[in-house]
Amino acid sequence: MKAAFVQNVGQPLKVETTPDPRPAADQVILKVARAGICGSDLHVTEHGFVPPGTILGHEFSGTVLEIGDDVRGEWKIGDMVTALPLLPCSNCEYCDEGLHALCETNRFLGIAEVPGAYAEYVAVRGGMLQKLPTGVGFDLGAMVEPLAVSYHAVERGELKRDNNVLVIGAGPIGLAVTLFARLKGLKTLVVSETSPERRKRSLEMGATHVIDPKAENLAERFAQIAGGSPDVVFECVGVPGLLQQAMDMVRKRGRVVVAGVCFEPDTVSLVPGLMKEIDIGFSMCYTPPDFEAVID
Repeated sequence: MKAAFVQNVGQPLKVETTPDPRPAADQVILKVARAGICGSDLHVTEHGFVPPGTILGHEFSGTVLEIGDDVRGEWKIGDMVTALPLLPCSNCEYCDEGLHALCETNRFLGIAEVPGAYAEYVAVRGGMLQKLPTGVGFDLGAMVEPLAVSYHAVERGELKRDNNVLVIGAGPIGLAVTLFARLKGLKTLVVSETSPERRKRSLEMGATHVIDPKAENLAERFAQIAGGSPDVVFECVGVPGLLQQAMDMVRKRGRVVVAGVCFEPDTVSLVPGLMKEIDIGFSMCYTPPDFEAVID
């Protein structure tokens, strides 16, 4: 098959021929139809976090081509699917709780030695398959994974209908957080974003208000809109300083959910968190029910 391989830092991917994958007993081979380019794919190549020879790609859709002997479920050749890009042990306390991404031995497709979906075919764990129903085609199917990241983050926020919520950042993850947060029935959902185009998209995704933090004082403007501090803040950018800003802004006994991946060291004063008894939750990934909810 043909696949796109990582070269050295700063160099483009290189398409080469490599042997077709063969399914282990618990795996399924998919013929890749779509593979998304994730922001983290860009980051890991820019910072040299993956070695040369890596096949990236962890958000994808395709059709079932081969099925391993031990794969359970009513799968058949030609089924349209996506899959959680995880290879958990399926036999630890985290797997038992459905938290496969937190499994100590889990490996992610598209990282280091596990080939991803920037290829004609990809091997996935049979237990991670998710069927795409009628009306969810390959384009949407490849979007399930990044949307599930945001859905999981919103679930980590434990939102209530009367909460005043702030989303910092309106990239793909922030926009989807806005979408799923609004579906919780929130009356006040504010997005902070410097890009005019992304502020416009935030309103389309369900934000009740948008703020340009370069043009206005974010805390003061939010208070004008909501009548007080945010109950929950979602940090969806991942640059130094924004976690501190979220902690400074959130109300006493409020919650901060960190969904942005900061690849640089960040210095944070813990005093606001202590004085206000803030809950800070990090949200990295997803569960099979998150995928199911997004597909639904």
